[in-house]
Amino acid sequence: MYRCAPASVLLAFATSIACISPAQAQTHRPFPAYALRGELVVQQVPEVRLNGQPARLAPGSRLRSESHMLLQPASVAGQKLIVHYTVEPTSGLLQDIWVLNAAELANKVWPRSAQEAATLVFEPGTQTWSKR
Repeated sequence: MYRCAPASVLLAFATSIACISPAQAQTHRPFPAYALRGELVVQQVPEVRLNGQPARLAPGSRLRSESHMLLQPASVAGQKLIVHYTVEPTSGLLQDIWVLNAAELANKVWPRSAQEAATLVFEPGTQTWSKR
């Protein structure tokens, strides 16, 4: 037999996930070493501009806000966003996109192209890049 959780338990759960402190929202998320930094402007989905050049979102791509919540691309249409992103290797379409928060923006050294990444070394534990 299925039973529903008591309303008090559901209310406590909803309150706990809705109350994200500014400190929690400003932590540095772990990004893959192949993520690049760029400026994204969503146009007519799936069309976007990445670093001023036309690009496309992959089917099933994920756009995450500063607090790591999923965003609908249309909700940020026309806004210039500083992001980290990954590209599907076979199609070249944008797969994962993270809008950067203040803690992540403070990390100034981050590659903007694969060529630039080849000249840097990534430290996954601290999420930092340094020159070879």
